[in-house]
Amino acid sequence: MKIELPSQSIAKMIDFLRMMVKWNKVYNLSAIREPEQMVNMHLLDSLAVLPFLHGKRCIDVGTGAGLPGIPLAIARPDMQFALLDSNSKKTRFIQQACIELGLDHVSVLNERIEEYQPEQKFDTVTARAFTSMPNLLVKTRHLLALGGRLLAMKSKETKAVDSRGFQFSCVESLVIPELEVTRNLVIYTAI
Repeated sequence: MKIELPSQSIAKMIDFLRMMVKWNKVYNLSAIREPEQMVNMHLLDSLAVLPFLHGKRCIDVGTGAGLPGIPLAIARPDMQFALLDSNSKKTRFIQQACIELGLDHVSVLNERIEEYQPEQKFDTVTARAFTSMPNLLVKTRHLLALGGRLLAMKSKETKAVDSRGFQFSCVESLVIPELEVTRNLVIYTAI
C-alpha cells in the first residue's frame, strides 16, 4: 500500500487490534473475530484512505468500533480527530482505546449525526459502511468547512449523485492486500 509508519504506530495498531479482540467477546464490536482477518479487513482497509485526508481536522461518522478513525488517528498524530457514533457501548470502547493508546488528539462523540453541531467545521469527513451516498451527503454537509472533503468508503456506489452543497470530485479504487472485495473511495468537496 506504500504506507510507511514508525514502529510506535505499528505497535499501537497491534494494541488496538488486541483490545478489539478482547472487547468483541462481550460487546460485539465487529462480526470479524479472527485477528488475522482484522488486520486486512479493519486496519489496512482503514489505512487505505490515509493519502486522501485533507486539512487538520477530521470527523469519522458512524465510526462503530473506531474504524477508520482510530487507525487514521494513529497514523496521523498531527491531525485532530472526532469519532462519532450513537451506540454508547461502541463509544465506551473507543474512549477506552484512546486512553490506553494515548490518543489525546481524538475526541469521542456519542451522538446522532443529525443532532451534532460542531463549534468548528471539519476539513475531512470519513464514512465507512455508514449509509447510502445520497443520505450521507445530506447528513454530513453541516459538518464540513467550505472546500472540505467527504471520503466515503463504498463497495457498490460509484456514480455521482445529485447533491446540494457538494461537488463530486472522483472515485478512487482502493487496493487492500489479500482482500478480494471491491472497495472504492467516493470523494465529494463541500461548496
